[in-house]
Amino acid sequence: MVTPVQRSILVNNGELTIGVLALQGDFDAHRQTLNRLGARTVLVRKPGELETIDGLIIPGGESSTFLKFLEREGFLEQLRDFVSRKPTFGTCAGAILLAKQVSNPVQESLNALDISVQRNAYGRQIDSSIMSAPTKLGGPDLEMVFIRAPRIERVGKGVEVLAEREHHPVLVREGQILAATFHPELSDDPRVHKLFLEMVRRYRSGDRTA
Repeated sequence: MVTPVQRSILVNNGELTIGVLALQGDFDAHRQTLNRLGARTVLVRKPGELETIDGLIIPGGESSTFLKFLEREGFLEQLRDFVSRKPTFGTCAGAILLAKQVSNPVQESLNALDISVQRNAYGRQIDSSIMSAPTKLGGPDLEMVFIRAPRIERVGKGVEVLAEREHHPVLVREGQILAATFHPELSDDPRVHKLFLEMVRRYRSGDRTA
């Protein structure tokens, strides 16, 4: 049964249109989570679709493969412009693409979030893991699903660390940019997506401190 508070949240989220970059990776899991929270979703496959959305999620996958797809039709430059202006949330490979510095190996990025990221820092896919840890989101420890996860080695002065794993940040925010080195879309806990929707809502209302 939907409570009045939940109904209010769903109505407010329904005012937002969130894009999920759907070139590869686990984009559909993000879409399903957003739909459960009441947000309208657009699977973004062409650069022109960026202009139809209030915020964007860049999902997990393979960051170097993302870059190959983004070379077409000037997509990379349009995406770089979008993330400089509107709320964007990157998970795993998406966090790598948002970072200012990428290593293991060095590769191009959107240069949007003041962090340094090491790719595949926790080993290969067989070394993937699920853990729970406290966060600044409130509530109980958050379940975190790590799959060939990158590791954030450095954060800039303006970056807020919202959760850590073994003293390394795994959930960070800077301005309108949010990034996670894990996969919140693979958990039943929607708090990270709720945070992003709140960031989008505040940013759209003119609050640039979101």
